[in-house]
Amino acid sequence: MSMRRNGKKRARSETPGSTAHPRNKYSDNPPDFASLASLYPSFKPFVFFSGGSRPRIDWTDYNATRELTRVLLLHDHGLSWWIPDGQLCPTVPNRSNYIHWINDLLSSQIIPSSRGNNKVKGFDIGTGANCIYPLLGASLFGWSFVGSDITDVALEWAEKNVQSNPHVSDLIEIRRSRIIPSEDDVTMVLLGVVKESETFDFCMCNPPFFETFEEAGLNPKTSCGGTHEEMVCVGGEQAFVTRIIQDSAVLRERFRWYTSMLGKKANLKLLISKLWEVGVTVVKTTEFVQGQTSRWGLAWSFVPPATRKIIAPTPVSKSSLLSFMLEGIKRQYSAADVLLSVEEFFKSCGASSKLNSNTFSVDIVASSEQCNTITNRDDVDSVRSHGSSLQGPQDDLSFRILVFQQMPGTLLIKGSLQHKDSPLSGLFSVVFGSLEESMKSKFCR
Repeated sequence: MSMRRNGKKRARSETPGSTAHPRNKYSDNPPDFASLASLYPSFKPFVFFSGGSRPRIDWTDYNATRELTRVLLLHDHGLSWWIPDGQLCPTVPNRSNYIHWINDLLSSQIIPSSRGNNKVKGFDIGTGANCIYPLLGASLFGWSFVGSDITDVALEWAEKNVQSNPHVSDLIEIRRSRIIPSEDDVTMVLLGVVKESETFDFCMCNPPFFETFEEAGLNPKTSCGGTHEEMVCVGGEQAFVTRIIQDSAVLRERFRWYTSMLGKKANLKLLISKLWEVGVTVVKTTEFVQGQTSRWGLAWSFVPPATRKIIAPTPVSKSSLLSFMLEGIKRQYSAADVLLSVEEFFKSCGASSKLNSNTFSVDIVASSEQCNTITNRDDVDSVRSHGSSLQGPQDDLSFRILVFQQMPGTLLIKGSLQHKDSPLSGLFSVVFGSLEESMKSKFCR
């Protein structure tokens, strides 16, 4: 199903703000230009200090944006990096949003993994001289990558950036894509680049957004460079992503997830309709907002979605960590609404509930009688027999519920048992299952 964020426009800021991915390190901690200037003398000439306002850089200066990217990758990610003049210069906070969204998709288990191991392997279509996605994915999560491109300069500098970082260089392969001679000189995207026996967990792409180079230069507020090959293709991003869709229809389940970034929200509707036409099983969308830049993410899969596991009444699980997904949340509800509802769910049964809006968590302490009320079970005594006998207040069940935003319209609810050796620990999965049933009934379509 397609998951969409409410289309209302939001206020923008010059620095990364709360609209960034919550696990993007720049979400609540935008780059400190003054601190970076003091630590990296090469960056200092690009920083302007004026009165009591925050230090700033000239975003229309390509050299300034390139140097900022270099020092952020070095300072925050331990990566050595450089690109020659004119090559597309990525912004680290924005690219981090995409990487974290990929991680959300993989972690959600919406689509089961079929690769038979815990090692994640990705494919970056058009990695560019900057090679930003493989470098971030390898350094943040230890993912392995194949990065493809067509120009000699891009391939040379992507390889240089990989080899400049020996701690991740074994995880990244740079591969040449070919151009199919034709009237439009079509570039191979996945077919002909992916080897016959290869499988991947995902592919990602920052496609050429524009149909002409003149269109690419219409934003006077920034200067991120970019060659013709990086910025332009016949038909723009819609045509390029359509080629990814066509290749995916052939490769199908050899990728767990196919994804691409988009620069124009208007293209989502047509591309999603194309996806259903080729028989995908799942479509997901999101919005990336970082500073003054908005981008959209599109993901799809041909893998049958995982079958939901139903918690059986018996035998009772004694797992201390449990979770479930709320998908297809009604538009009028937010994560804060779900958090308040979790608190009220337990309070209504007489349990002690303490909500922390900063950590999006609720701490709960429930007695055996309150657990009985929560689960509405007549056979709690049979559940108790799996543990020790119940004798007093020290036998209370203590646990924490956390609410995480996974992507627009999707929340992850986690529960963690605080005292694993409690005689009531065997009831935790039953109580958590009751919460899951209640939350899905209230918030999901």
